[in-house]
Amino acid sequence: MSRLEDNFRKVEPYVPGEQPNLPDMVKLNTNENPYPPSPKVAEALQKFELDSLRLYPDPASTDLVNALAERYHVQADQVYTGVGSDDVLAIAFLTFFNSGKPILFPDITYSFYDVWAELFQIPYERPALDDAFALRLEDYQCENGGIVIANPNAPTGIRQSEEFLRAVIEANPNVVVIIDEAYADFSGYTALPLVDEYENVVVVQTFSKSRSMAGMRIGHAIGNAKLIKAMNDVRYSFNSYPMTRLSVALGVAALSDQDYFEETTAKIVATRERTKQALTELGFTFGDSMTNFIFATHKTVPATHLFEELRKQHIFVRHFSSPRIDNYLRISIGTDAEMDRFLAAVQEIIAQWDK
Repeated sequence: MSRLEDNFRKVEPYVPGEQPNLPDMVKLNTNENPYPPSPKVAEALQKFELDSLRLYPDPASTDLVNALAERYHVQADQVYTGVGSDDVLAIAFLTFFNSGKPILFPDITYSFYDVWAELFQIPYERPALDDAFALRLEDYQCENGGIVIANPNAPTGIRQSEEFLRAVIEANPNVVVIIDEAYADFSGYTALPLVDEYENVVVVQTFSKSRSMAGMRIGHAIGNAKLIKAMNDVRYSFNSYPMTRLSVALGVAALSDQDYFEETTAKIVATRERTKQALTELGFTFGDSMTNFIFATHKTVPATHLFEELRKQHIFVRHFSSPRIDNYLRISIGTDAEMDRFLAAVQEIIAQWDK
């Protein structure tokens, strides 16, 4: 077996958040939406023609592509769909990062980026965020093979300005700049208008967060038509039927209910801001999160202690052991009731620590 293993491709896999299943739990560890999908999604599910599942889906996911194009005011040939934004990003890495030069993304960001780079044997560098967890412009004004920026960033929650994004894009006209907007709907800003200004920009989004459909796996990219065609050429050489008939139908239904989308997103933002205030009063510090989570550290109580004590009460948050962030917790925003239970538990843990 040892000789066989010599030819295996070896990577350190991405580790997703824990998925407990306890009846009394408060699950704040994977940035899921605490509210159900739109009632129009439920209606589409009830009306879905089961017999159609015996047939292959439309390879181009035409209905979903057209709905996305209409929603975001772009042409259909500017839209790419995939099985969650992870699938979309993976295909983008395969498509665009083949120069042999290192691609760039921050040292603290979505931890799947370096996994894909290792898996696809793409050289990469990870410029360090500054002390406020912001990107340094000068780090992205050097020769490179491509750039990936999560905006807002994960797990920090910090959003870079449009001015910063423009400066990066204009400094790198000969490589693709991917802007990963998994959390943009909670931030009040999207870089989508830049797609029509710059031919080297791809914006990636997901239905998993703001549209409450993490279990359905729907993601998309929007960019210059030539970039999208290149992604589709790679995709069709890899998996010609990525989107199921059901995911297309439910994705279209979700896009049709803008009022519900805006209502639930606003509720999450309001709960986030209330939670920020409460955490500040409890002695936490954090950046100005523009996502559906808060990345916080306490002035006296170690993150590992808070994490373990909360877990004992079936309250799950995310802790990362990576350098620079190992004393932080990433706290997803739940319902008001869930956040009240979390805050009460945290207050009790802090009081016991201070005794």
